[in-house]
Amino acid sequence: MANKRVLMVVTNHTTISDDHKTGLWLEEFAVPYNVFKEKGYEVKVTSIKGGEVPLDPNSIPEEKNEKWHEAEEELKNTAKLSSDDANGFDAVFLPGGHGTMFDFPDNETLQQVLQEFAEDDKVIGSVCHGPAGLVNVTYKNGTPLVKGKKVNAFTDEEERDMKLEKEMPFLLESKLREKGGEFVSGESWKDFSVRDGNLVTGQNPMSSESAAHKVVEAIES
Repeated sequence: MANKRVLMVVTNHTTISDDHKTGLWLEEFAVPYNVFKEKGYEVKVTSIKGGEVPLDPNSIPEEKNEKWHEAEEELKNTAKLSSDDANGFDAVFLPGGHGTMFDFPDNETLQQVLQEFAEDDKVIGSVCHGPAGLVNVTYKNGTPLVKGKKVNAFTDEEERDMKLEKEMPFLLESKLREKGGEFVSGESWKDFSVRDGNLVTGQNPMSSESAAHKVVEAIES
């Protein structure tokens, strides 16, 4: 039996404002990456522009986490996401970080890849701000991907806790609701993720592992 293959797509966006750096939230990438690798899956790491991936400075642990070493190495020179990445994978996973709010929603290649995954009923997973990549995805008939589905993401309350609600292009929870998603959430800053068929979404960095395990469940079911 051929190995299962997972496509991971991460942000390249580096700033919220002149004095506020952002990027990929490391835990939301490294933890799912390790879950997929431990299952024996082949993982391809891509980013919106390719090349080295910026990390949100607040997500870098003070003491190096040796378990994350392999994942971090993958971020030094990523392939640029291409329309060809719509084929040959069993699942796609979008880690977050505030950077995704800026370069995920309107990226045509990401929209196309996710549309094809949705049309083929393949597994789509994301965590925290990663669902920013889902807000503008539609099926070919124009129906929003999230319409009528249970979804979760970084909540408006959590964004207000961060005091970043005014810095964001939109509030993610509100936008998912606007697109017809049935937004469900857990307590702020606690692990919570939800699976609706082949769509998996997690709330915050603490939800990285549970979201990844739900993606595995969806792939294996």
